[in-house]
Amino acid sequence: MYRVIGSGNSRARRVLWMMEELGLDYEHVPALPRSEDVVALNPAGKVPVLIADGVPILDSTAILTFLADRHGQLTQQGGTIARAIQDSMTQFLLDEFDSALWMAARHSFVLPEELRQSAIKDSLKWEFTRSQEVLVGRMGPGPFLLGPEMTVPDIILTHCGDWAEAAHFPITQPRLAEYLARMRTRPAYRRAQAA
Repeated sequence: MYRVIGSGNSRARRVLWMMEELGLDYEHVPALPRSEDVVALNPAGKVPVLIADGVPILDSTAILTFLADRHGQLTQQGGTIARAIQDSMTQFLLDEFDSALWMAARHSFVLPEELRQSAIKDSLKWEFTRSQEVLVGRMGPGPFLLGPEMTVPDIILTHCGDWAEAAHFPITQPRLAEYLARMRTRPAYRRAQAA
């Protein structure tokens, strides 16, 4: 059985959703970042941490990729053009969406107060809006991000969409808003949200 460590209001939600989509047995430990239990497994104190076969695996994207590859679902086969396109989309989402949201979070509540720069959020929102335009141009015919099959980038993008709305980063592209609404109807997504 897997163990997922991290609060449901963090990137651990991505892992919880993946577990639910794959129908895997797991234990969820809703530990907060930088808590003693987390630091014992990840010296940086970041969540999520996945314990698989007694080994801690760090970083949500590494965990998602590991689980998808290990269970042969929600991913394209390694070494194929389809996998290269999937990995390219994953990197785009991390660079353009996740990083802007994480930087905004850092300047909202993560960094010590004296280091926070609230004005940075305006430029991050501008970048986030521009990135949505680029994303829509890269989206496949649907219903998922890259076409007819759900893959790792779908989990990352939907989580970023949820994060954006919580952080008051507007979703400006109607096609992206429709996609997010559709993804949020998935039973596995709803089970992960409840965690």
